[in-house]
Amino acid sequence: MQLSATTVSLTVDDVAASRDFFVTHFGYQVTVEADGFASLSHEGAAVDLVLLTRGTEVLPPDQRDQHAAGLILAFTVTGLEAEEKRLRAEGAPITLPLREEPWGERLFQTRDPNGVVVQLVEWVTPAEGGPGAEE
Repeated sequence: MQLSATTVSLTVDDVAASRDFFVTHFGYQVTVEADGFASLSHEGAAVDLVLLTRGTEVLPPDQRDQHAAGLILAFTVTGLEAEEKRLRAEGAPITLPLREEPWGERLFQTRDPNGVVVQLVEWVTPAEGGPGAEE
């Protein structure tokens, strides 16, 4: 199998609010849009997004009332501090402050208006002899 693209489909209450969040703060472009639906792409991103209104009949009955919850949409970036400052300045809520994990993951989180958790990640080499460092 050869994969040609990756798309994450998120079921949300307000498609327009999530669409605007990803367009404004992350540089996504709307590729297709209809009532209760938006398809977003990003020139440099590894994942496209599809936003569907919760309760839409195009979804199978057992999926219609689910909400995009319990997942983290993670974007690996460079210049993590600058991205955190930019998002704060743009008014995006920072819901998990910038921190570094012992295994070398630096991260912070924001949420879109529908509660979708977006985590920005930058990888660094763990401190020598610390947890996650090569033996």
